[in-house]
Amino acid sequence: MAKDGEVVLSLDHMRRMDPVDVLGGTVRVQAGAVTQAVHEHCAPHGLTWPVDFASKGSSQVGGNIATNAGGVKVIRYGLTRQWVLGLEVVLPSGEVLELNGALEKNNTGTDLRQLFIGSEGTLGIVTEATLKLAKLPGKLAVLLFAVHDLAAVLDLFQRVKLGPFTLCAYEFFTAECLARLERHRKVRVPFAERSAYYVLVELEHTEEDALESFVGELFDAGVAQDGVRAQHEGEARALWELREGISESLSATGLPHKNDIALPIASLGSFCAAFGEVFATRYPGWEICLFGHVGDGNLHVNVMKPDDLDKATFLAKTKEADLDMFELVKAHGGSVSAEHGIGLLKKHALGFSRTQGEIALMRALKAVFDPKRILNPGKIFD
Repeated sequence: MAKDGEVVLSLDHMRRMDPVDVLGGTVRVQAGAVTQAVHEHCAPHGLTWPVDFASKGSSQVGGNIATNAGGVKVIRYGLTRQWVLGLEVVLPSGEVLELNGALEKNNTGTDLRQLFIGSEGTLGIVTEATLKLAKLPGKLAVLLFAVHDLAAVLDLFQRVKLGPFTLCAYEFFTAECLARLERHRKVRVPFAERSAYYVLVELEHTEEDALESFVGELFDAGVAQDGVRAQHEGEARALWELREGISESLSATGLPHKNDIALPIASLGSFCAAFGEVFATRYPGWEICLFGHVGDGNLHVNVMKPDDLDKATFLAKTKEADLDMFELVKAHGGSVSAEHGIGLLKKHALGFSRTQGEIALMRALKAVFDPKRILNPGKIFD
């Protein structure tokens, strides 16, 4: 966002992707390469860059690196920083740094590469990256469960995580999210009766007998009220659409105020209980659309503007509500920004997740790399 007439630098035309190094399991690409294009470039070799999210068809590698993007496969593969071996970075002075190349091991002092990953473009401009690749996953099983409450969502997660499978993704969303999605587009919901919460699970390397036995145990224990398994790729995509279409549908059917927070997984239940109590007491009647990546503690909290509240009043009230929520996030040892960064909008909230000592060190790094403060001025902190 150029709020004060800054020059906006686009790397959109820098989309070169070098040949895949199959032996090394790497590929070097320019910062403008689109995530999905990288996936397609590597797939013929049985490899993939395992950074994956709903916006993979438009997101670019440079942006993914600048924000240390997460997404739906973090529980399986980790964040973007785990899959970047080397960087080419241009400093504000014009100096070009080549950091780490294609080395898996390099213990020669401070890893400068990691300073730029997740720095939101405030320290330097990533122009090229050497990406670490993983094998394409084997046969995947995609399942959708209907459950009564958040406790069941967490119970199901624990059971899946301890089960005899490789867990690739574990996503949940509420009935409010599903209702908004159905208002926005025609989708097929595979349950006759609706539930308060839904869980989408993707598993790799599943033995049929083991999976059938596991699902049967879930129903016997009363953890899930209903469930369905995709029988082919088309059904798998349809189930994923129920989760990945939510964000777009919220904006299309109302005015959402969005937050992206993270909690320790063990604290999700107590946080959500406290959060629900605060909002029911202080902001009665507000519709909360909650979804996220339970496996990595990331919640997307979307507050929808009530029809009887004007926009200006709603936005003013959400600032107050944010502070209430951030206090709870801090009390539970969480983060005010799980994967969308600080930018301009959350500068005031940085202190809820970072100490003054940490912020002072971040300011000092900014002064070293960008003493004239010409890169993304005003982002993260003033």
